[in-house]
Amino acid sequence: MTWTETLRTALEAIRARRMRSALTTLGILIGIAAVMLTVGLGQGAQKQVASQIDKLGSNLLIVSPGSSTSTTGIRGGRGSATTLTTADAATLSDDRVAPDVEAVAPQSSTSQSLTAASTNWTTSVVGTTPSWVQVRARTLASGRFFTDGEVDSAQPVVVLGATTAQELFNRQDPVGQTVTIGSQPFTVIGVLAELGSTVGEDQDDQAVIPATTYATLISPSSGTSVSTIYVEARDEKSLSAAYQETSNALLTSHGVTSATADFTVSSQQSIVETATSTSRTLTVLLAGIAAISLLVGGIGVMNIMLVSVTERIREIGLRKALGATPRVILRQFLTEASLLGLAGGLLGLVLGGVGAAVLPSLIDQPVTLSATAALLALVISLLIGVVAGVYPAGRAARLSPIDALRSE
Repeated sequence: MTWTETLRTALEAIRARRMRSALTTLGILIGIAAVMLTVGLGQGAQKQVASQIDKLGSNLLIVSPGSSTSTTGIRGGRGSATTLTTADAATLSDDRVAPDVEAVAPQSSTSQSLTAASTNWTTSVVGTTPSWVQVRARTLASGRFFTDGEVDSAQPVVVLGATTAQELFNRQDPVGQTVTIGSQPFTVIGVLAELGSTVGEDQDDQAVIPATTYATLISPSSGTSVSTIYVEARDEKSLSAAYQETSNALLTSHGVTSATADFTVSSQQSIVETATSTSRTLTVLLAGIAAISLLVGGIGVMNIMLVSVTERIREIGLRKALGATPRVILRQFLTEASLLGLAGGLLGLVLGGVGAAVLPSLIDQPVTLSATAALLALVISLLIGVVAGVYPAGRAARLSPIDALRSE
């Protein structure tokens, strides 16, 4: 009996029991689709997090102050101290100190109420330097950013985020208009291009002003302290070197060691790894749960093949009486089981593809499917069919022709 005849006979046997075969493949179909979509959702979430963090800036290092300790001995959280200053930013900007650093942008921020005519809006007021635009990879939708001269003279000028501009001026052009921050009037000189949310924070809801203006008019008590220093490496290859240079420069200027450091330096890569670790763990967990349905599907294939062997005992006996060897019988039933598994896998791929196209619009979450995952799912479904068919096929191959013909 040739392979072609074996395949034709297997297809005829499956067609003869359409409903039973369809229900058998359903378990594998659902399992394959569930695993594909679960892994696709996890990969999509990881790429989305990485994309959002990339929006913060290119080749970015973030320097944060350490924790503070109150007079009663209560320690605040990381970032609660005021250990970073504008002098630290100036040190990091020196090519002799940090040759792999491209640009540095110190930043301080606080929440303030902004008023324009009869409209008010509470947002984050950021005090920084002109290099902030480059370091944070921002562009302007209209107007301009403030200059070094305006920083030196502490000019009351402000650049609004897209959300803030919309809330204060609706559809009117904000450039040239006046807004009041606290009790101080500021002239709007630009509007940042829309960026969206990154890591749960709306990057378009802020008002950016010169650092000196911030220290003079908004938060006089802050002095030269800054809440964050953003450092941009020259390129991706220089990120590690820039990290070391930044850390060493601040350790030296602060007169501390790495064990007693009063600041922390984090890179984009470490942020991405931290942000995606939870989603990766959850993806593995959900994929494992979804894989259980594949096990159920395999049991279903084994069950249908055992029933098929029982129903076709006379057929098996007749074939053996006509000269069919146990190997031919074994191959026949293994082929049927493999076809059931393969059919479930192919239909599962189709269902997974449809789900990947439809789900993002329903749950606002990207689904990333890979050709490698699809091919692996297809191979797994075929293996499930083969493995599930081994016992029933072996049982059929061991039947005695005489016993089979006398069974009814």
